[in-house]
Amino acid sequence: MNRARIYLPPKSAMQSGWAKTREWVLEFEPAMAKRIDPLMGWTGSGDMMASQVRLSFATREEAIAYAEKHGIAFDLEIPTERHRRPKAYADNFRADRRANWTH
Repeated sequence: MNRARIYLPPKSAMQSGWAKTREWVLEFEPAMAKRIDPLMGWTGSGDMMASQVRLSFATREEAIAYAEKHGIAFDLEIPTERHRRPKAYADNFRADRRANWTH
């Protein structure tokens, strides 16, 4: 059986929201390389597990329990901690702010 990876998906770079980043994902790794169909030029693979099966879980423990229950070998990817520096719009106009222009 294929290996799977369990991870917390990163935030989309296209939007500022954090939607779909709170659930853990179990995704199978491809067992075979993709190939190009000589007639149509489409890219495809006979590996349905890697291309179509993606399971979501509320917690990391649920994803691990599912993989262990079904005998799925997995790699666990722990995300790095996100550090946010809160900023206010008013900080752009502070008197002690160093300007990027000269008078």
